[in-house]
Amino acid sequence: MTSDSAVPLPVSTDAPAPAQPEVSVNLQIRLKIDDGRLLLIVPTEAETPAKSSWNDFIEQLKHRLSAGDRFWQPGTDVHLHAFDRLLDGRQLQAIANTLGENHLQLKLVCTSRRQTAVVAAGAGYSVEQVPPFSSLNKNPDQSSQRLADTLYLQTTIRSGVEIRHPGTVVILGEVNPGGIVVAAGDILVWGRLRGFAHAGAFGNAECLIMALQMEPTQLRIADYVARSPETPPAEFYPEVAYVTPEGIRIALAADFAKNNSLLVGLANSVS
Repeated sequence: MTSDSAVPLPVSTDAPAPAQPEVSVNLQIRLKIDDGRLLLIVPTEAETPAKSSWNDFIEQLKHRLSAGDRFWQPGTDVHLHAFDRLLDGRQLQAIANTLGENHLQLKLVCTSRRQTAVVAAGAGYSVEQVPPFSSLNKNPDQSSQRLADTLYLQTTIRSGVEIRHPGTVVILGEVNPGGIVVAAGDILVWGRLRGFAHAGAFGNAECLIMALQMEPTQLRIADYVARSPETPPAEFYPEVAYVTPEGIRIALAADFAKNNSLLVGLANSVS
């Protein structure tokens, strides 16, 4: 009978595998399909663990996008719901780049922070500013809400870009054809208005639309609708659109201001 002899196990000299970045499971980034678009829903500031960093967010986003249970098609538009998170241009670009690596395109930023809305609009994204602590699953009576503070944007609203704000919107720039501005309050365009503008979107027919050069594809104030004349005027002057019993009328801003202190106040606020 032959006795067994102990054979020493080989000792591995290989270097340890590089550590994979740790993904925080507490951030709870959510992805869901809604009407053909992909919603990227990030936790609010209150829901975010104190020790979480921006890198944690990006790493979890990459992890979610590369997971095997993808339920979206390449090329799907993405709407980012950022709630009360304050995002700067670098962070928005990092999100857009991460989405782009997965053949997705960031189209809209939904936020309750004016600073984030300004940055997103300046970067060329559509923007929807919502009241703080709004919910995707609730539809409050918007007509009863207090108007938000005025949103000031120094940019051009290009075709395909949409700005929504629960207050007055002042644009120091132009609204190109195909651009959309929807406001619960007034809309002032310190430039050419050649796109779509809807003031008083919650039903306030006393709201105004003003532009230094009024060439809109369509104007709406509350439930009233008007279009530009087919033949444009030979010269342009600052004009104001307002509601009368006969519908929307457009007047020269100088004439309208003589009898309307609201317009004077709005003009002074951006001068």
